[in-house]
Amino acid sequence: MKKYTVGIDFGTLSGRAVLMDVESGEIAATSVCEYKHGVIDRELPSGKRLPPRTALQDASDYTEVLSTTLRAVMAEVKADPCQVVGIGIDFTGCTMLPVDENMRPLMFDEKYKDEPHAYVKLWKHNSATKEGDDINSLAAERGEKWLYAHGGKTSAEWMFAKILQIQREAPEIYERTHLFLNSADWVTYLLTGEITHSVNIAEAKELWSEEDGFPSREFFEKLCPEMKDIIGTKIPDNMVYVSSAAGYISEEGARLTGLPVGIPMATPVLDAHASMPALGLTEDGTLMMILGTSAVHLVHCKEKRNIGGIFGYVTEGVMNGLYTYEACQACCGDHLDWYIRNALPASYTEAAKAEGIGIHKYLREKAKKLRVGENGLIYLDWQNGNRSILTDLDLTGALFGLTLQTRPEEIYRAMIEGTVFGAKVILDNFEANGIRINKIVASGGIAEKDDMFMQICADVFGREIVVSDVKLSASKGSAIYAAVAAGIYKDVIEASDALGVRSGRLYEPIPENTEAYGRLYAEYLKLHDYFGRGGNDVLKRLKNI
Repeated sequence: MKKYTVGIDFGTLSGRAVLMDVESGEIAATSVCEYKHGVIDRELPSGKRLPPRTALQDASDYTEVLSTTLRAVMAEVKADPCQVVGIGIDFTGCTMLPVDENMRPLMFDEKYKDEPHAYVKLWKHNSATKEGDDINSLAAERGEKWLYAHGGKTSAEWMFAKILQIQREAPEIYERTHLFLNSADWVTYLLTGEITHSVNIAEAKELWSEEDGFPSREFFEKLCPEMKDIIGTKIPDNMVYVSSAAGYISEEGARLTGLPVGIPMATPVLDAHASMPALGLTEDGTLMMILGTSAVHLVHCKEKRNIGGIFGYVTEGVMNGLYTYEACQACCGDHLDWYIRNALPASYTEAAKAEGIGIHKYLREKAKKLRVGENGLIYLDWQNGNRSILTDLDLTGALFGLTLQTRPEEIYRAMIEGTVFGAKVILDNFEANGIRINKIVASGGIAEKDDMFMQICADVFGREIVVSDVKLSASKGSAIYAAVAAGIYKDVIEASDALGVRSGRLYEPIPENTEAYGRLYAEYLKLHDYFGRGGNDVLKRLKNI
C-alpha cells in the first residue's frame, strides 16, 4: 500500500490541502476550502465598524478547513486513513489570536463578539504602527542586538506589537487572555493537544533567537510593566524545531480530521518558507520569489549576517545547516486587483467580456504592446506600506507622470513595473550585504499565470528566472516536513532532494529592455529614497490628514 503525508497551507483567503506520495513526491489529491468569513477588515459579523488598517479573521474558518479538506483528499483517491503517516501545516505570519485557559479563542465568547481585539489578527493587520515604533525606539535606545539581527526595525505586523496594542486599547482582553498564540500553534494544539511554539515562526516574527531566547524581562518591563512576565506565562516557551514532530494526532484531532490517532504532526512553518523544500531549494544563493497578493523573497546563506531592511530570518528553521533571510513586499497582486475594482473604465470591462476573456488578460494583451518607458510613468508600490527594505507601513503608493493621454493599460503596466522595481531594491540589498544571488526561482499565482509580469522581472533584473512547475507549493512543502517528522527521511534537505521539483519555465532577459529599464530604475530609486527615507514625508502627512 502507498504511504502518504498530508500538507495544509492556511492562506489569507483559503486553506489548501494536498495528499502526497512519500516515495515519489507525487501529489495524489488536492482540496481547497474558501474561508467563509474571509478577511474581516470593514466590520465585525455583528455589524460593528472597524478602525482603518484592521485585518482580522475568524478561527472557525481554520477548523472548517481541517474538517473538510482532509476527508476530501483521502476520498478522492479512496485512500485508507491508515495509509496517512504524517501531517504538516503552514500559516501566514504573524497571524495570532488570544485564547482562554481552555485554549478556546476569546472571539468565541459571546461577551466579546463586538471586541475586535478578541479576534484573530491577520498578518496584514497593521494598525499597531505606534506600538511597533515604540518597540523599535526602546530597542535602539538599549542597543538590543536582536533589533539589528532583524534588519534594524521590527514591524507593526509582528507578534509583540499586536499584543502591546491589545494591552493598550483593550486591557480587559489582555488580562483575560491565557495565551497569545500564533495561529499555526493553535491549530497544532487542536490536532495534538500539545501546547508548543514553532521555532520557525518565533524566530522569524516574534523576536526569538536560539542564542538568547525572547527579549529580556527588563526590556518588556520598560516597554509595558504589565508585560514584564509575558514570556512563559502568556507566551509559551516550549520551543519545537522544524525537523521534529510537534506532537501526535489525538483522539480529538482524529475526530476533527478523519486521520489516524497517533500519527506525527510536523512543527508548523510560515507559508512562504514551506515552499522552499517543495521547489528543491536546498543550496545557498538561490532566491525564491513567491508572487501573489503580496510578494515574499527568501534566500539561504551558510553564514549569519546582520542585513538592514530584511523582514526576519531563521536559523535552520527552513533547511538544516542554513540561515534563511526573508524580505517582503506588502502589495503585489493586491494593488492590481484594487485598480481593476476601483479605477478601471467600464468600457474596458465590457470589451473584455465581449471577447470572452478575463479583464487581467485583456489589460495584459494591451500592455504587452507598449515599449519599455512608453507609458512615461513610474509607480511607488506602497499601497499597503513598505515591508522591505524601508519597513515603514505608514508609506502610501504614488503614481508619477500622468497626462491627459495616459491610458488604463499604461497605468496597469506601470504598476507591474513598480512592483518589480521594488523587488530589485530587495535583490540589490541582499547582494550589497554579502549574499550573492546565483539563481532566481519564482512561484505563486502571478508567476504561474502572468507571462508579461515574469518577462518584466527578467528584464529589470537582467537575470534568468525559472518559474517552478510545482502547484500548491506551500501545501506540498508542509507534506515534505511531515515526511521528515514521520521518520521517512533523516532531515529536510534529504526529503527536499527526494521529493522537491526543480523544473520550470525559463525566462531570459531581453538586453535592450534591460538597458531601457536601467534608466527607469534609476528614476525609481530617486523617488523611492526621496519619499521613503525622509526627503519629503508628504505621503505620510496626507495619510495622517
